[in-house]
Amino acid sequence: MKLLFTSIFIALLLNNSLLNASESMKLEEAIEILKSQNLEIKSAQIEIETALQDAKSASGNHYGKLDFIQDFVSSDDAGNVFGFKLSSREATFGDFGAKEFMDNYMAGTPDYTTPPHDLNYPDSRNYFQSKLKYEVPLFTGFKISSYENIMESVAKIKKLEKSQMVNEKIYETRKSFYDMALLEESISNLGVILKNINTLETMTNEMIEVGYAKKIDLLEVKAKKGNVERLISQMKSNEELLYHYISFLLNQRVTSIKTPSLEIQMPSFSNSEILANNLDIQKANSGLEVKKSLIDVAQSSYYPMVGAFAEVSTADDKFLDEANEHQSYTFGARLTFNIFNGGIDGANVEKSRLEYIKTKTQVALANSGIELQTQKIRTEIQSYNNDIESLKKELILADEIYSNYETRYKEKLSSMSDVVIKQSEQIQKILQLQQTVNKRNERIFALEKLANGEQK
Repeated sequence: MKLLFTSIFIALLLNNSLLNASESMKLEEAIEILKSQNLEIKSAQIEIETALQDAKSASGNHYGKLDFIQDFVSSDDAGNVFGFKLSSREATFGDFGAKEFMDNYMAGTPDYTTPPHDLNYPDSRNYFQSKLKYEVPLFTGFKISSYENIMESVAKIKKLEKSQMVNEKIYETRKSFYDMALLEESISNLGVILKNINTLETMTNEMIEVGYAKKIDLLEVKAKKGNVERLISQMKSNEELLYHYISFLLNQRVTSIKTPSLEIQMPSFSNSEILANNLDIQKANSGLEVKKSLIDVAQSSYYPMVGAFAEVSTADDKFLDEANEHQSYTFGARLTFNIFNGGIDGANVEKSRLEYIKTKTQVALANSGIELQTQKIRTEIQSYNNDIESLKKELILADEIYSNYETRYKEKLSSMSDVVIKQSEQIQKILQLQQTVNKRNERIFALEKLANGEQK
């Protein structure tokens, strides 16, 4: 019975492994895994959370701060000891040397000039003070709110940077899938050609046996066969490298994918939609908001600063001894208004204003740059479209020419060198067509990336 259960378990395990091995990852599935597992995207999310905490810190300055302060002190310094007694409401006339004065006075020798010993040389005293202190800014010339706006803009920039990271990694993943499709298509086409070469090799051997061909013809066929096999081997190595790269992007091992169709549709969004959605432009606009807030920060120096505070405390020579009897409170406000600092404030405001103008110019330049890049990519795509149509016709012609020369060779109207040359031209057209299709797709991905990855 135990052996039976073991056999069933092994069978189920093998069956599950076979099922997993047979499943090929689709592009859509890979993109979803990428968003949740890619390490660079995770790092970008942490930067967002850090920026959000910075924004909370800036906002928290509105509410001031509440501190609990506990002092533990021991001293025989005359000023400290007398101050400790006053703070704990335990000072006496004796602390001023009253006993020494009265003793001299009663003896008929009042002394007004000799420093009292008890006041100047007191015994060491412990001091325990417990204090609760609250400080709050009432008006800071809009400095706190400006810093709050800056931190919110920085958090927004970090979110945009994460979106850029996601789009970049999606772009790389999609390109990898289409590169894999190109390799598979090329390997398939070269496989057909290799099959034709094998047929040609067999035919050449047969023709040599009957004296219609020479050994040099066979050597040419074998050389071409070796060249095609070498190309196929290189492409399979590139496939393996692509699987390693896809695994790196998804942060998990990937051994099989379902490749998409090589040709993809041209996206339909307009240039204005690209400009509206482009993340670089959105980041530039957020940076402009930061520069504007920095002007407000610089201008805050022209305003007075007003703050308030309140504190309650208790003190004694023993920790919390008679705390209620020794309580005290203090509250108040302070206004600070800088009248003159050598023109530094004005220089800082002017510097911030110039930085704002510079950033505004850079935003305009970014818009122009993205528009130029969009037009360039559209032109390249159109050029590749024309090349693809032309190469398809050239490939059809190359196939027909090769077939014709193969027939002519059988009839001894052409040499094997002519056949091999035409086959090389056929291979070149196949690879050239596939590479052009891949370049077109890469440009389409780049156009989609400019539009924040939107696909329509």
